[in-house]
Amino acid sequence: MIEFGTGGWREIIGDGFTKANLRLLVQGLCDRILAEGVAERGVVIGYDRRFLSDTAAWWAAEVFIGNGVPVTVVTRPAPTPMFMWTVRNKDCAYGIAVTASHNPALYNGVKVFTAGGRDADAEITNELQDHINSLTEADVRSVSSHEVATSPLVTRQPSLNWYIDAILDKLDTDTIRHQHLSIVVDPMFGVAQTCLQTILMTARCQVDLINDRHDTLFGGRLPSPTAATLEPLRQAVLERGADLGIATDGDADRLGIIDDAGNFLHPNQILVLLYNYLLTGKGWKGPAVRNMSTTHLLDRVAAAHGEQCYEVPVGFKWISAKMAETDAVIGGESSGGLTVRGHIAGKDGVYAGSLLVEMVAASGRKLSELYADLVEQFGQLEMVEAAFGFDAARRAELQQRIFVDHDLPAFSEPVDHVGWVDGCKVYFANGGWVTIRFSGTEPVFRVFCEMPTQVEAAAVAELVAGYYGLASDGER
Repeated sequence: MIEFGTGGWREIIGDGFTKANLRLLVQGLCDRILAEGVAERGVVIGYDRRFLSDTAAWWAAEVFIGNGVPVTVVTRPAPTPMFMWTVRNKDCAYGIAVTASHNPALYNGVKVFTAGGRDADAEITNELQDHINSLTEADVRSVSSHEVATSPLVTRQPSLNWYIDAILDKLDTDTIRHQHLSIVVDPMFGVAQTCLQTILMTARCQVDLINDRHDTLFGGRLPSPTAATLEPLRQAVLERGADLGIATDGDADRLGIIDDAGNFLHPNQILVLLYNYLLTGKGWKGPAVRNMSTTHLLDRVAAAHGEQCYEVPVGFKWISAKMAETDAVIGGESSGGLTVRGHIAGKDGVYAGSLLVEMVAASGRKLSELYADLVEQFGQLEMVEAAFGFDAARRAELQQRIFVDHDLPAFSEPVDHVGWVDGCKVYFANGGWVTIRFSGTEPVFRVFCEMPTQVEAAAVAELVAGYYGLASDGER
């Protein structure tokens, strides 16, 4: 049984992520491509540094070639946003990335991209899922690895230069060059090191790399840039007296930042800083887009400039679609993904980190000072996040109680209204909120709360966890 979540298909290696299941997934995609009559446009195949990713990419190629679909294979581990950019740049019909992004090392999976380099939307993934699960191994058409090696339908792309140049063309590299910034880059044993190092050194930054070797266990850490996982980067920034540190997750579509003072900047703060910079520093105009679990401080910045901020469900495909619909300047999520108008229709940690460097250089000030100015101008909202495990019976119980019976705690803060579009979101009269939902990428139950103070946010999150007995399930 193959199921697509908000970030594609992800399963434990050797359990759900198997050669047989991957072949079924690719055959299902081939059937769609052939039915749409777009096979001649071909597909892009890419992969990250996870265990089996490179091998699985060639398994996929065997099925595409067996169906007569041309493939462009990026023949080295590379950022997921680079594959999306390649789909758009080569005008391919579809693309796939073999990756499980920021999931633990025992996972792998596949992300599917549509024409234009977009995340496949819910309608497409639902249709794909239904069709794939109707297939058997007998339905899979494939060729041997030897036939793939000699097939004229295979184009190998070893270079990252086109993608790197596309980002450099968007940056004010002259401004960055004049500041001689010192930056520490932590790719978290993932795939961002070559691109980020090349971009930043081209702009004459001093770049120090940590955690850049190939390690399929990600150094024993979760390859997700959070305050808890970026202590090595924080120490490196302080020891070197660097201007900032940039971290990206396993497939480089998310980022985390450590400022010059050693503070972890939450993705919410990065998103707000960059939106404000694009409006005030570069003179752009337009709205912003965020998902339902992302800071409402973005709304304040938009309102101050006479712009709107649109809210969408969790899953970057919703952000991309709304950005296209509204010609938004920026779109992002609290988990560390964002993109900017004119770039790819998906999150890109490499470009976001590079743009943040431009922002610091253009200001001539320290990143910690820039954020302090932002707080002084727009105030501060504090977020608390928690994730809890569950088994199948517990999931069914929570699903019924919360999302069917609408059984909610008695909050001390007056409730303005409640939304049920994607899980549950309670909007408080003071501008705060709490979301309660199942993750679309991991087997966890997530609670996000944003309030004027950390104490208030923690109190609401603890109330929710206690009311549903989540603490007994074990916090992740």
